[in-house]
Amino acid sequence: MQDRILVIDLGSNQNTDIAREIRSLGVFSEIHPHDLSEESLAALPNVKGIILNGGPNRVVDGVTIDASEAIYDSGLPILKVDHQEGPKWSPDLAKRREQIRMFIFDICQAEADWNVDNFIKEQVAAIREQVGDKQVLLALSGGVDSSVVAALLIKAIGNQLTCVHVNHGLLRKGEPEQVVEVFGKKLDANLVYVDAVDRFLDKLAGVADPEQKRKINGEEFIRVFEEEARKLDGVEFLAQGTIYPDIIESGTKTVKAVKSHHNVGGLPDDLQFELVEPLNMLFKDEVRACGDALGLPHDMVYRQPFPGPGLGVRCLGAITRDRLEAVRESDAILREEFARAGLAGKVWQYFTAVPDFKSVGVKDDARSFEWPVIIRAVNTVDAMTASIEPLPYELLAKLTYRMTHEVKGINRVLYDLTPKPVGTIEWE
Repeated sequence: MQDRILVIDLGSNQNTDIAREIRSLGVFSEIHPHDLSEESLAALPNVKGIILNGGPNRVVDGVTIDASEAIYDSGLPILKVDHQEGPKWSPDLAKRREQIRMFIFDICQAEADWNVDNFIKEQVAAIREQVGDKQVLLALSGGVDSSVVAALLIKAIGNQLTCVHVNHGLLRKGEPEQVVEVFGKKLDANLVYVDAVDRFLDKLAGVADPEQKRKINGEEFIRVFEEEARKLDGVEFLAQGTIYPDIIESGTKTVKAVKSHHNVGGLPDDLQFELVEPLNMLFKDEVRACGDALGLPHDMVYRQPFPGPGLGVRCLGAITRDRLEAVRESDAILREEFARAGLAGKVWQYFTAVPDFKSVGVKDDARSFEWPVIIRAVNTVDAMTASIEPLPYELLAKLTYRMTHEVKGINRVLYDLTPKPVGTIEWE
């Protein structure tokens, strides 16, 4: 069991930054609330030190909060940092890293034993202990998080896992086929493939409001998944791809939620399954490293962030099958050309969107009346703000030619130059 350093949230906005810096030095770290109880602290193994991290949200309901007596009485080394009234982290990242290094290694005497291989070994043992000989069910979207969970569970319990992949027709080109190839064939998983394309698109027909589209997509997915679960016998566990940012972004006692996550506090009270969440203490880059170590394909592990409603929020307005296909095909061309240009791993997110209006053009010496396609490419650290990637003109010209000549129904290509703010990353 690895050593760990606790970051106690006293209203700081930098809890995540500090936790990540500690992990980057090879020591496991966790963020905990200020009122951590004696029992909860005692239940945490191998705690070597505590950082009290204060900040602008330290005053709650007119009262300045402080760490619990259990923390102060623990006898563990404590480093106090308050961005308002105490010693401050150096603005120089190298000096700040050295401050952390001295505390965790020189004062706390922690060992640098936090790495992906050790994590996998510990989680395999933990999963086997939790599940025993029972059956586990996983909704496998093909995204990074669910794919890594699936690979980890296959390593731990093999055919005790059943993966359900629901193709709702809103995935990127080739994604359902890759899920079947990787998990159904190469990893020999128990994979249930559900072709629900018509079911979803029929439900979404004529619906233009973005939030309503999201709601329909989410509710229909739950119904399909429940139907498949009822066909299986003896399932007592539900696996989820919850990761650490999902928990952090859903809010703490002193930090307001950035956004709610369906897998953090959004499950029904009468859930009949016990949850298995082996990635719930990993950051996104650690999840990807875990996927690499488990042998998943590189393009699956490093797949771009993808909205839950899929291409449904990039087929702007009411979804039609022909315009949805234009989004899918133009997106595939964009990804292909970005890879050829060496931009695939350098740009945080890039995609196409097709709006629900047409413009006059000329194709094959005749008048055309077709859709424009919008290209968006942004860079960001936390998705709260985003800057525009300045694409070379030669690349834009090539994308324009291919999309207008290879994608049915497209006669114009536009490049979105709007940063966040004032725009958002997605159009819907």
